[in-house]
Amino acid sequence: MALNTLFDNASSVMTVVSFITFSGILWWAYVHHKEADFATAAQLPFADDEEKHHG
Repeated sequence: MALNTLFDNASSVMTVVSFITFSGILWWAYVHHKEADFATAAQLPFADDEEKHHG
């Protein structure tokens, strides 16, 4: 009987931890964005091409 209670509590805790982790990922991806960082990252493929043509 105590083992079932332990597994029920562990399942509830893991559900809460998973939800908090998922919420944190969403916050990081959509709320904590920086336009300057995205613009710099978007130009990275073109920076590699320029180096090859100039070299």
